[in-house]
Amino acid sequence: MADLSSELVEGLKSKLRGQALQPGDAGYDEARSIWNAMIDRRPGLIVQSAGAADVMHTVAFARDNGLLLSVRAGGHNIGGLAICEGGITLDLSAMKSVRIDPTALRAYVEPGATLGDFDHEAQAFGLATPLGINSTTGVAGLTLGGGFGWISRKYGLSVDNLVGAQVVTADGKLVRASASEHADLFWAIRGGGGNFGVVTLFEFALHPVGPEVFGGLIVYPLSQAATVLQALRDRFAGMPDELTVWAVMRLAPPLPFLPPEAHGKPIVALAICYIGPVADGPRLAEPLRKLGTPYGEHVGPMPFTAWQQAFDPLLTPGARNYWKSHNFAGLDDGLITLLTDYINKLPSPHTEIFIGSLGGQTNRVAVDATAYPSRDANFVMNVHGRWTDPADDDACIAWSREVFQAAAPYAQGSVYVNFLTQEEGDRVGAAYGPNYARLADVKRRYDPDNLFRHNQNIKPA
Repeated sequence: MADLSSELVEGLKSKLRGQALQPGDAGYDEARSIWNAMIDRRPGLIVQSAGAADVMHTVAFARDNGLLLSVRAGGHNIGGLAICEGGITLDLSAMKSVRIDPTALRAYVEPGATLGDFDHEAQAFGLATPLGINSTTGVAGLTLGGGFGWISRKYGLSVDNLVGAQVVTADGKLVRASASEHADLFWAIRGGGGNFGVVTLFEFALHPVGPEVFGGLIVYPLSQAATVLQALRDRFAGMPDELTVWAVMRLAPPLPFLPPEAHGKPIVALAICYIGPVADGPRLAEPLRKLGTPYGEHVGPMPFTAWQQAFDPLLTPGARNYWKSHNFAGLDDGLITLLTDYINKLPSPHTEIFIGSLGGQTNRVAVDATAYPSRDANFVMNVHGRWTDPADDDACIAWSREVFQAAAPYAQGSVYVNFLTQEEGDRVGAAYGPNYARLADVKRRYDPDNLFRHNQNIKPA
């Protein structure tokens, strides 16, 4: 951190409603820990913001003193970009308000809210917006990178449902961004990450979903993966938008509906979420139950909030994580074969490959309508290296990179920016494709000195 006098730091603290923590202060180590346990950074100052005014003061302080600034909301970013070394971390996690207007079908969400916080409030009215698959993920980072989840085939990406935002820009001012106010900034934050300012309030459109949906898991032995994934590919185009089916390849966790002899065996699991009439769910799931001989299944009506939390036990904080990702137009037979081969060589019992299916409404939006450009991606693969022992770092990272490289010939070349690790700054251009030049121009106008650079950075034009 720059050599700041205690007088300067105390001056900032006097302007804050929240707390400011320095190394050695009570709570400092807890405040610098995030979801990915591989990240161990020590900011010179952590400002725990209580509101927009704290954000404005902190941004101005970092700018005026030439300090590196990182912004933490949910702290789930795989590259650990929420935490910087030596500079200021602006921690928004205490700003967790979620307010639902069921008449106007709007949600007003502060940046520290998680998907679980959002669902708790919205599902009280049987409402939702597309947001991720893990309830502990932060709404802010997920949305700013694009955001997709179980209901995206019906209602689009998170950014397609963002109708307005309050943003603190690099000059320390709070502005409203929408289709009619700071329209270029509004375009850029819908997929451009945290490059353009700090969002202190998101305004989302809401849709009727739940409170009960039809969902669950059908778990097949990995030996049947070719049949299962080919069927997913071949049925994809004909699936109703209300139906989403993802595939997860890994070792079977000790799920209660699986026989003990299947625990720890390589599997391919189909994760199903249907948000149409629950009574239609069994008919739509039936073909997926007959693709082979499953180890077991657990499908049926359930609360949408329960399904949004179904993968939480596999994504708890405190493990070491390393990801590699590709977008695909389809699932080629050769791709299916190589993924199956790599699951037979897993370096850790917690490591997996998941294939999220998009399509539907996500494909019907123009490439240049938002900063997120990958409107032709039908499947998103995340090679999810996950382990607990630091001694396994090299093996798990090497395996993840091998899968990524082997799958590259089948991929589109684009990538979802939220799945990039910190070392993949050279892929930022691939993440934004034809939209990159416009993003760089917006960056030049709103952050010409690149104050907001501790991210997957878009440099000012």
